[in-house]
Amino acid sequence: MKKSFIVLSTLITVGSLLLSACSNNQETTTPTQGGSTPAATGASQTATPASSLAEVKASDLSKLPSSAKQRTDTIIVGLTDPSGAFTPYFHQSGYDGNVSSLLYTPLVTVDNKGVPTPGLAEKWDVSPDNLTYTFHLRKDLKFSDGTSLTADDVAFTWTILHDKAYDGDMQVDVLHVKGGKEYKEGKANNIEGIKVIDPQTISVTLEQPNATALLTLGSDVLSKAYYGKDYHFGQLDYIKKLHEKPVGNGPYKLEKFMPGQEVRFVANENYYGGKPKTEHFIYKTSQGDAWQFLETGEVDYASFSATKENVDKLKKMGFVNIIPYTPSTYGYIQVNLEHDQLKDKKVRQAFAYGIDRQSIYVDANQGAGQIANIPSSPISWSYTEEGINPYKFDIEKAKQLLDEAGWKPGADGIREKDGKQLSIHFLGSKSAQTDNFIAVTTESFKALGVKFQPEVFADFNALVSKVEGGDYDMVSFSTSLITDPSDGLQPFVDGEIKGYNNPKFKELYDKGLATIDIEERKKVYKEIYQLMNDELPVIFTNYKKTVYGYNGRIENLSVSPFNGLSTSLPNWSLSKQP
Repeated sequence: MKKSFIVLSTLITVGSLLLSACSNNQETTTPTQGGSTPAATGASQTATPASSLAEVKASDLSKLPSSAKQRTDTIIVGLTDPSGAFTPYFHQSGYDGNVSSLLYTPLVTVDNKGVPTPGLAEKWDVSPDNLTYTFHLRKDLKFSDGTSLTADDVAFTWTILHDKAYDGDMQVDVLHVKGGKEYKEGKANNIEGIKVIDPQTISVTLEQPNATALLTLGSDVLSKAYYGKDYHFGQLDYIKKLHEKPVGNGPYKLEKFMPGQEVRFVANENYYGGKPKTEHFIYKTSQGDAWQFLETGEVDYASFSATKENVDKLKKMGFVNIIPYTPSTYGYIQVNLEHDQLKDKKVRQAFAYGIDRQSIYVDANQGAGQIANIPSSPISWSYTEEGINPYKFDIEKAKQLLDEAGWKPGADGIREKDGKQLSIHFLGSKSAQTDNFIAVTTESFKALGVKFQPEVFADFNALVSKVEGGDYDMVSFSTSLITDPSDGLQPFVDGEIKGYNNPKFKELYDKGLATIDIEERKKVYKEIYQLMNDELPVIFTNYKKTVYGYNGRIENLSVSPFNGLSTSLPNWSLSKQP
């Protein structure tokens, strides 16, 4: 199971996941000269406010907890416990991606409107036929160990992603790099389309245009000297031994990882953008209440559902700044398509009608949410409601569909088919939202004649292990940040959603990537969304509306709808005490 795309559908203290390599895609609509403003698909999109709330500044910093006052060179943010796989392209969860996003900087990133912007590459060129991309690296780039970062490192990174042993989340195969297939099959010793021109210049040629090529190719760069010293074709297991001792090129270096407690970072003096203003940064990974952590000063930053109650509570604290935010994510219930009762589309549709998503995700959150019916966020240029079934809560419609699927009520009221009862083993994270989901769904499924068996996990990795073992019928997840609409479709093509293999979907998915014309892509994605809205390989649940509360001493903090915290973090600083 590929897990860096997913996060638990629950309230986590860090709020928005930072982009990991698998979901760092955005296209340009015209060939670009690097550093110029490309006509990006999301260029006109900005984050929708979580509510009518504007940014609120702290009203009384004297109320700041003593523990937070005492910190002069350290900022602490909460995060669900990562697995420790901090090497880009090899993450085991989206939380690993949060960590590595501070350790690595991509060649090309995106700004707050989704427009590609220079990272390690100061500029790039795209050929008129949209097949050859040439990246020009900044001069004097260094890795965190002080060694030089050159085009050879970029070539090495692209090469191992084509290795037959690579089984991570980066879908480099879809780019059809010239010679990539031959290398993967062991028929060539190098990849023909990758050309190192000089230490600061590298080009790559594709066999066909691909809308996500710029940012897929422009992702993180691994040190060839460190990650490639033991590399042999077909053997990548050795990289696992390097996960917890990463050599990066981002704003911070990993100081220490203590599972279940914290991840400690120290400022990288070799960062191309200059050493970060705050020397130490900590992800606090111990379990606990986000409110308590913020109120006692154990963390400096936390996220909450954008309810009026939560906003009023944050304002009352006095020492926090408040930012409203809608992330480019969507929530979904993954259904086990390998289980017989869930293979039938009508059964999945019945459950979509039979789960009161409005009550669970919107009403219970005082309107701080929106129902999702497609794998795309409302802030995306591809979003549409045309031809989309809203699946409004309707028990009678759900009963009708189950009847049509052959599931008839038994003597005890539980539906049966071929001598087997209709039961659902649901997995969820430990949270108030999960408690509410279970309470509401238990009642509605009882009315449907479905045996509902929930199981709750406090530990993310334990839940994922359960899912990997196939011992579930439904599990609640949400995606990490989505830049390009193809990112939101990734679980359905990379094997994460096992049992879904629709040739029509794959045809449309490829068609959506084969052009960089935004209007053509809109048409394709509308067709894809209508198809998935009907087939429901997963049950789409909600879009979140969030507010962030953070220590009023922190200056220069901003949150990107596409990059989360990582873009502004190097500039965060702690002001002097008032």
